[in-house]
Amino acid sequence: HLEQLVQAYYTAAPHHPQALQRLRCLIADCDLSESKYSLQLVQETMAGFAERIKNLDGHSTVSKEFRVYTVQGAALSVVTILAITYLIVVEITYNFQPVTIERVHVNATSPVGLDVEFDISLHQVPCSLLNIDANDPAGQTQSLHLDKKHHIWKHRIKQHPKTGVIQFIGKKRKLEQGSTLLHEEHLKAQLEKLVGDSEDESASEDEENCGSCYGAGDEGECCQTCDDVKRAYNRKGWHLTDKSSVAQCQKELNIQEEDDEGCNVHGVVALDSGGGNFHLAPGRDQANNVDAHDISNIFELLMKTFEQWNVSHTIHKIRFGDEFPGRVHQLDNQVRTIGDSFGMYQYYFKLVPTRYVFANGTTIETNQFSVTEHLRHVNPGGGRGLPGVFFFYEISPLHVEIVEGYRKGWVAFFTSVCAIVGGVVTTMGMIDQFLYARRNSDSSDGLLR
Repeated sequence: HLEQLVQAYYTAAPHHPQALQRLRCLIADCDLSESKYSLQLVQETMAGFAERIKNLDGHSTVSKEFRVYTVQGAALSVVTILAITYLIVVEITYNFQPVTIERVHVNATSPVGLDVEFDISLHQVPCSLLNIDANDPAGQTQSLHLDKKHHIWKHRIKQHPKTGVIQFIGKKRKLEQGSTLLHEEHLKAQLEKLVGDSEDESASEDEENCGSCYGAGDEGECCQTCDDVKRAYNRKGWHLTDKSSVAQCQKELNIQEEDDEGCNVHGVVALDSGGGNFHLAPGRDQANNVDAHDISNIFELLMKTFEQWNVSHTIHKIRFGDEFPGRVHQLDNQVRTIGDSFGMYQYYFKLVPTRYVFANGTTIETNQFSVTEHLRHVNPGGGRGLPGVFFFYEISPLHVEIVEGYRKGWVAFFTSVCAIVGGVVTTMGMIDQFLYARRNSDSSDGLLR
């Protein structure tokens, strides 16, 4: 029986591992029950599979007793760790730094309404002579939609002649829309109205009593001017303390208050999105500040208007929508100085609707702009208009979308880390092998000598 078993072993074992297992069980008189035999067979099969897998190992380790430890190897290991750490930090900074991606496409829908915020100072134009208005592309007046959110303020200013520093005077006041004079015909119509009102006042003055001397005059004495009131007070030995309460002195006080002053205009207005302009120009009160008896014709009023309207100005701020990161403001704190009063300064804005999308998904609808500017000289009587500062705007059909994001993301980051670690370790290993081989070569040459 033993001879048969040996013969079967040599015959079947090379081709059937289970036959060898069965042979071993027969010799050892082991239990050949079906369950126990199957478990042993699986274990034997797995052990053989593991032995075959080991042949694919590409990272075989070297036993510790066969390793050679050198000083340059230790130094290169430290350099390796430092280089890997530095490159990974740089990779993190580069991959996860927020960047913006800009896309441009044709705007299928036009924006509804346009909010404009501005802060402008005219250095030599008194606030009483200044008004603001807006026109559509056809030249028709459009509303500025003044409400709780949209408002305009004017504030008296005085500019230092040497330093150019602007100083605010008094308190700011609301500036209402409209009543601007853009053409000489408007000024002529205002002059005719002024002359007519003056004739009516002269006729009525002949019938009315003369001006009051506020208790300082003699019986039947008239005080038509502020100087008349002062003389009456001096004659009585009284002191005129409050000139603002004297009607004859109010005009004089207004003139002194606005001598060499300018005006700051700031606020937020709502304009139509179809284009147009808004402008700072002489108001219809311009003609009311002069005496109709001193103006003999329209040309004299024109000259006086031009002399009072030097359009030198400073744009402190102008916005066509909400702020967003990275926005450029080309006109902030820009100063434009005009050598004479005969100028119409014009700005032409090309507005580009812009949507800014933050990384968290929130969006801002606003506008970017490009601007060109032009100084147009106008002469009195030339029929080319009156001085002023004009802001023309037009909406572009293109739409810009700016989206926040990251340069690469996690997948690219882990790929870069693997490349960094593998590349640095391989490079330092090659350098270590070169130095070790060079050292052994030098040692061998020394022994031969």
